[in-house]
Amino acid sequence: MKHLTILTGASRGMGLALAQQLCQRPQATLLCISRQTSPELDAWAAAQGANLVQWRADLAQPIPVAQKVLAWLQQQDPSQLASATLINNAGVIGHLGPLSPQDEQVLQATLAINLEAPMQLTAAFLSATRAWAMSKKILNISSGLGRRAMAGSSMYCASKAGMDHYSRCVALEEADLPHGVRIVSLAPGVIDTDMQTDLRSGDKNLFPERDNFVNLKQTGALSSPAQAAARVLSYLDRADFGAQPVADSRDA
Repeated sequence: MKHLTILTGASRGMGLALAQQLCQRPQATLLCISRQTSPELDAWAAAQGANLVQWRADLAQPIPVAQKVLAWLQQQDPSQLASATLINNAGVIGHLGPLSPQDEQVLQATLAINLEAPMQLTAAFLSATRAWAMSKKILNISSGLGRRAMAGSSMYCASKAGMDHYSRCVALEEADLPHGVRIVSLAPGVIDTDMQTDLRSGDKNLFPERDNFVNLKQTGALSSPAQAAARVLSYLDRADFGAQPVADSRDA
């Protein structure tokens, strides 16, 4: 029996590490959705014996992507599946600094990628798998900044806070359904990715917490993408996954 996973943002950073580690699992069937596809990931999946499909898509325009995912899921044979999982990992930091009217285009793209796309993909996943009687999970990659306000990062903080609260709502909606989905919005910890580079490169006058992120790098406090991915997948495998719809991968 196959284990089906849909993963966004799989072309680099923790998303790529998640894809690689998922490919190592037995009977893995993986659909990756990213702005760029990776020939190296194709080769890695083939070497692991995983069934990998990669789509190039812009999640700043999430509705066509969600429609395509819905159609793809409807073509799958649930009798051949042991589990189905959606991991909404793709995210962007957006503008660093106080929000201004001139930031409208960046704001729209940030909210679309960080919040609207996970909502649309979740809706597609729930609709397509409603009658599937198997283990079904949704893992939304959130952030501690969805739970702690930070000056100069309102776009990112607000979108991740929205993801957390959306996940709580879905958890309530699915709790009493006969084949309900378990959902968690999970903070993965601080990770040495391009997003951290962007945070360290911010204008200190507009982003007063920049030095804190510089210090995280200098003191070796950042997890590698592979370490963070392993921690996230370990949480996904927990027997109590979904008991708390908003959680942190570092929780015991």
